[in-house]
Amino acid sequence: MQIDLNADLGEGFGVWRLGDDEALLDVVTSANVACGFHAGDPLTMRRVCAAAAERGVAVGAQVGYRDLAGFGRRRIDIAPDELAAEVVYQLGALEACARAAGTAVRYVKPHGALYNTAAEDPGQAEAVATAVAAVDRSLPLLGLPESALAGAAHAAGLPFVPEAFADRAYLPDGRLVPRSEPGAVIEDPYEVVARAAAFALHHRVTAIDGSVITVGARSLCVHGDTTGAVYLATEIRRTLIDAGATLAPFAR
Repeated sequence: MQIDLNADLGEGFGVWRLGDDEALLDVVTSANVACGFHAGDPLTMRRVCAAAAERGVAVGAQVGYRDLAGFGRRRIDIAPDELAAEVVYQLGALEACARAAGTAVRYVKPHGALYNTAAEDPGQAEAVATAVAAVDRSLPLLGLPESALAGAAHAAGLPFVPEAFADRAYLPDGRLVPRSEPGAVIEDPYEVVARAAAFALHHRVTAIDGSVITVGARSLCVHGDTTGAVYLATEIRRTLIDAGATLAPFAR
């Protein structure tokens, strides 16, 4: 069994730092690097890409809404052509940083509100997929299984990789519980690790109403800004390897 472990990285800005990028890069197999719109700046992007290249970690472009103040977690009503242009812009910026660091962007993952909106809104999903396809049709899109983004990726001729979140609560229909609702983020580290194992080994998770749902995922995400993210990622990695799983990037 092979599974990818990804985390959101490079989410500082200027003198502000969020999360421990270096420590997480020693644990994960794929890095979702902020591209400057919801977080990140050119120096941070280049540093994270260089550190990822040194460790053989796959670099992914984490594209988001232009929303530094809201950390990209506020939905923005944006025209599809404008959204597509902004995704192309972010992808191009990170690709240049990755190339300068001796690596390349291997996949694309929307961030925050754009991730959730593209999972449900066919228009925004199509804008994201169209933008990625215009740059490189070989780049996989990473997102929720059976989502609008998955459909848009297939329509645009892009590979799609389904992922699961070890530290987020799920609704019975397979969507994530909105962060504005209680219990949206799982804070108990033992529960996070147990949920990661359930995703990887059995492709299922217990939803917020107690029902058990199937989530077929090839990649597991741990948010870099979650309290104790390095410890959680380390314990998830250890648990999965002990269970016989091989951890490796889905994109090379």
